[in-house]
Amino acid sequence: MGKHPIADSMSRTEFRRHLDFQIISDWIEADSRVLDLGCGRGILLEHLQRAKNVTGVGVDSDPAKILGCVKRGVSAYKGDINPFLGQFPDNFFDWVVCSRTLPELPQPARMIKESLRVGRRLAMGFVNHGYWLNRWNMIRYGHRAINEVFPRAWHQSNPSNPVSVRDFESFCQNQSYDINRAVYLRGNWKSHCSVWPNFFAGYVLYDISR
Repeated sequence: MGKHPIADSMSRTEFRRHLDFQIISDWIEADSRVLDLGCGRGILLEHLQRAKNVTGVGVDSDPAKILGCVKRGVSAYKGDINPFLGQFPDNFFDWVVCSRTLPELPQPARMIKESLRVGRRLAMGFVNHGYWLNRWNMIRYGHRAINEVFPRAWHQSNPSNPVSVRDFESFCQNQSYDINRAVYLRGNWKSHCSVWPNFFAGYVLYDISR
């Protein structure tokens, strides 16, 4: 993957954490209406507004991140995701984005269902907990890896629901959700993984609809 405008002014670590934005921004069509769940500092929405003329809105529970959105000229609201989704009618958005937020949600199934109600498409990205290095750390050391993706110990982190590629794809099949596109990235979050993604993919992205 080459340099992308969304990575401007980012450090190497920040860019690695936001490579999923590159793929998601390529999926979203110009002039779309976009809702970003767990929007952070509004980096993705700012890029989409400038590059694709989207009408975007974000929601996040962190006041400091909402302030970051305001400084970027991005409309964003502080609050919990599920109650926020309930305020919109069916198919109000062309796209709902949920990037790296899924494992921290108390009711992820409800969020996905509501996202596919208010949005025609859902772009979902998350760390694959079935990745071989995560398994190796548990086997060898008895705990999950501590790195730039998971920089904090369990007692310093938000509640987490580890999910793997196989978990998520089985869930979509059981719920009759359509996976239109899937991108599996290796542990460097750059190279594509073409075999055994449940074992070799470090990060995954999905384009989902009903």
